Amino acid sequence: MLLVGLWAATTAVAVMAGVFAVSTVGATIRDRGPVGDEVLRGDVVDASVPSPTGPRVRDEVAGEWGAFVVECRDTWAYGVGVRPDRPGGWRVVSWEKGPDDDVDAVFSDGRNSVDLEVFCNRGRPTLAEVERNTLGDD
Repeated sequence: MLLVGLWAATTAVAVMAGVFAVSTVGATIRDRGPVGDEVLRGDVVDASVPSPTGPRVRDEVAGEWGAFVVECRDTWAYGVGVRPDRPGGWRVVSWEKGPDDDVDAVFSDGRNSVDLEVFCNRGRPTLAEVERNTLGDD
């Protein structure tokens, strides 16, 4: 019984270490943000408060669903606005204004949904992920 308990504890620790390693290294491999963002830079006084005085770079992510306008100030993302493609039947389900490390917008045409995630890569809005889903009949 002791060996089974030790085996279970060792397995749990190994799984937790693997999940931590994959989530930490995986974000860098998938280019989900600036590399080295975890290191405190000398010119930042409080990294938890976004600087409204940083240079603003605005861009939009557009597709058949419409457009999501995002503005970056250093590494902080701000959702500025959304424009659904109304003639195509798309509407905005939700969108995040920020400031945050990434902002999201969700569009739907009733049968499909598109979830966009945008972050600031070196001060420029960059599409991190597009998740397309087919919705049920209910």
